[in-house]
Amino acid sequence: MTGAAEGKLEGVKPRSSNSAEHPWPVRSVATKVAGWIDRLGSIWVEGQITQINMRPGTRTAFLVLRDPAADMSLSVTCSPDVLHAAPVALTEGSRVIVFGKLTFFAGRGTISLRVTEIRAVGIGELLARIERLRALLAAEGLFDPRLKRPIPFLPKTIGLVTGRASAAERDVLSVSQSRWPAVQFEVRNVAVQGPTAVPQLLSAIADLDSDPHIDVIILARGGGSVEDLLPFSDETLCRAIVKATTPIVSAIGHEPDSPLCDHVADLRAATPTDAAKRVVPDAVAEGNLVSELRERSAAALRGWVQRETRALEQIRSRPVLADPLRAVEERHVDVERLRKTTNRAIDQTVSAESTKSQHLRERLTALGPAATLARGYAVVQRVSAGSDNHVLRSVADAPPGAQLRIRVADGAVSAASLGAALPASR
Repeated sequence: MTGAAEGKLEGVKPRSSNSAEHPWPVRSVATKVAGWIDRLGSIWVEGQITQINMRPGTRTAFLVLRDPAADMSLSVTCSPDVLHAAPVALTEGSRVIVFGKLTFFAGRGTISLRVTEIRAVGIGELLARIERLRALLAAEGLFDPRLKRPIPFLPKTIGLVTGRASAAERDVLSVSQSRWPAVQFEVRNVAVQGPTAVPQLLSAIADLDSDPHIDVIILARGGGSVEDLLPFSDETLCRAIVKATTPIVSAIGHEPDSPLCDHVADLRAATPTDAAKRVVPDAVAEGNLVSELRERSAAALRGWVQRETRALEQIRSRPVLADPLRAVEERHVDVERLRKTTNRAIDQTVSAESTKSQHLRERLTALGPAATLARGYAVVQRVSAGSDNHVLRSVADAPPGAQLRIRVADGAVSAASLGAALPASR
């Protein structure tokens, strides 16, 4: 395609220039793709080498650069001198950073990265990246113990993600079946190191997590170098472990090894053997524990019965229950004693009051007018028509001719006044 034609195609909007009636030829599409890729310019790319093809006598070496956390790869070409000039010997599995420019081969419709510089990612840089990722995940709270899901006491089916025919798989299966023969496993064999490890681990975890029969997942791998354990510190894998709904046990390497998946998992085991012991209960030990608890329960029940029996005997031996009528009899004696005391007090009170009444009666009789009249005295009253009789208190009250009534001890007589008499002699 000429430059004028290409410029004409680029200057026309796709909606107006491209349709079923006016399709683009393959060359136009290929040319446009090449132009778009060329605009990217030179870039730095990080990945893991999965293939190196360098034949003697050739001027081009071919490599495959793979993303450690995804099933994606990129073809890379370079001069053999670039490979020889690398600071360390490059092998399949090496983590590298390359600098180059993407090229689209229109004839084959492929893309290749032509690199001019290759730098190996050293252990120090990898460890520094892991520490930065550790700080990031911790800041997001993914290490929080409150997010840890409990491990079931007796899982029926256990998902095991490990390498094929590995010592970790053998240890987990043998130890688990010796502790609880009825335990069931769903094993997923994956690559546990290298460029394909992370995608296979993610796929296995997602597969087991979606199975409702899986109660817990064990992620197991034996020991290894820092490079070998790098997949288990991958950010994508760590976030997949946190996102899973099934409890996950991390048993990676040995006790000193501490990849990031150990911190985000629900339980960290020191070794694969330790993971089997912590997930699968020991049938013999549990049986002994049940027997011990049964004996302790029986002993506790017997002790409780004995204590309650003694308490009942003590209650039955109390006087109120041994002789229930004794209290009534004691109260009967008290009632009789109080009744007699009350009668005696009443008699004394009545007698005292009778004597007092007699004395008052005698005093009243002695001081009354009847007793005075009996001694020879009389009461003289003047009788007035139309008014009440009144007692004479002076001779002036009985003028001559006044009608008088004289009351003596045995009755009364009528009389008339003759007037004042001589003064009584002394």
